[in-house]
Amino acid sequence: MTVNVGRNWRQFFLRRPQKRGPISPLTRQILAVNFVGLGLFAAGALYLNQFRSGLIETRIQSLITQAEIIAGAIAQTSARGPAATRVNPVIASQIVRRIVLPTQTRARLFNVEGTLVVDSRDLVFPQPVRSYALPQPGKAPDTGQSWIVRLEQSYARLVEWLFQRDRPLYQEVESARASDYPEVTAALQGDISGIVRENSQGEPIISVAVPVQRFRVVLGGLMLTTEAADIDEIVRAERRAIIEVFLVALAVATAMSLVTAGAIVRPIKRLAEAADRVRLFKTERAPIPDMSRRNDEVGDLSVALIEMTTALYDRIDAIERFAADVAHEIKNPLTSINSAIESLAIARDDKSKAKLMAIIHNDVRRMDRLISDISAASRLDAQLSRAKPAPVKIVPLLRALVDLFRETQEKAVTYQLQTTDLQPGGEATTVVRGEEGRLVQVFRNLLENALSFSPEAGTIRIRVRPDGNMIVVSIEDEGPGFPLSNLERVFERFYTDRPEMAKEDGHSGLGLSISRQIIEAYGGTIQAENRYAGKPAHASGASDTGDAGDTPQPVGARLTVRLRRY
Repeated sequence: MTVNVGRNWRQFFLRRPQKRGPISPLTRQILAVNFVGLGLFAAGALYLNQFRSGLIETRIQSLITQAEIIAGAIAQTSARGPAATRVNPVIASQIVRRIVLPTQTRARLFNVEGTLVVDSRDLVFPQPVRSYALPQPGKAPDTGQSWIVRLEQSYARLVEWLFQRDRPLYQEVESARASDYPEVTAALQGDISGIVRENSQGEPIISVAVPVQRFRVVLGGLMLTTEAADIDEIVRAERRAIIEVFLVALAVATAMSLVTAGAIVRPIKRLAEAADRVRLFKTERAPIPDMSRRNDEVGDLSVALIEMTTALYDRIDAIERFAADVAHEIKNPLTSINSAIESLAIARDDKSKAKLMAIIHNDVRRMDRLISDISAASRLDAQLSRAKPAPVKIVPLLRALVDLFRETQEKAVTYQLQTTDLQPGGEATTVVRGEEGRLVQVFRNLLENALSFSPEAGTIRIRVRPDGNMIVVSIEDEGPGFPLSNLERVFERFYTDRPEMAKEDGHSGLGLSISRQIIEAYGGTIQAENRYAGKPAHASGASDTGDAGDTPQPVGARLTVRLRRY
């Protein structure tokens, strides 16, 4: 047993899934697009890195300004005379007590040797104690906090992990010296500097140091330190507010996405199911939902599917009728040939045999032409869809056809090509849209039709005239004309109603049908009518109503072709 592996895999990957989840792929795509944009916006807002850095930078500048004021006051009250190169610890303690303590900032003053001489923490009794809540051993942290707070904390940990800040750890040093703090070392050299550290709880500790100097002589270094936990609290509060707004926006975006997806997905799903029914129903026409009232692309898709399926069903019906007509038309000559062969076996004289053989030969030629015309008609649609219309000069084309018919036809018929309605040099304006080979086929069929109905010594007139943006070509003969009740039927496939003199010409009845199909493919029209005595060449045929006795007899037939100018 042979298994087509490539085909099986191709069918596996390309087949349309029959069952889908509760949320369609298109709905998921709409939700994803909306969520991605909203999520990127929220992530950028929640990062708040620049906002936090700005707050810290502002706090550093504020501390530097405060430190410069305190350092200036200490320098102005320093000892005079030989001790002017040293700060007075007693006066400095008083200044620190009055200025620094109300700001809840820790101030430390170092002399030029780097020894700590004043610490604001030693001036407060009792000394402040900072406490932190710790979870009980073996017990999970409190889960009663808001889930928004927990979400914000999780996001903060993620940001800290993604954007780790390399901050030194702040540690308390007993008997501290200036060398323990780089910013104080810089201040004793006359520079102003600041640094951000973190305590054991991850909270920022901001320290700045400025030189205490008088007359450009450095007397010591003043270091101010403050805890910036309030900055992190401000950032956390902003994050919580943004998260709340984001969740509201997320809910609105989800609702709007579902509404939008429902307005698109459900109609498309209905159209897809209807298309499947069209594919599966073999015996009846499956209806397509009409959504033209939507006035949007889905409505346009519905209209297009309706028109497509209608055209498809019409084409199927036309193919079925064509197949039935072909079977009927082929069966007639086959029946005639079979009867002639059976009669040939019992024919007694040579004259009867010759007559039967003539019938057989005539039916064979008829079948040959019929099969050729059927083959051409079946390929016509595909060939017309692939062809591209081009400019065709109609008068030279007709002139060449007329010359060909004059040379090749045995019937004594006169051909007249009349272009009297054209202005001088007007042949250049008779350029139409089409394909030259197909237009030759059309006018050859029309001329052959006129020739088959024309009597001996008759005249076939071909007239060309402009009519607005159209070029009108009419072919007239002097035959018996068309039956008034069959003016439109002459364009039906396999229809033929010929006089005795034209019955043996072997016409299949497809010529006029093929001609109309080609002309309409190029945006033109073709019309059949009768000519009457006294009627101008451009007049239409007589009405097909009225009593037979009141209707004048036609003096010929006219086939009129209208083609668009190029």
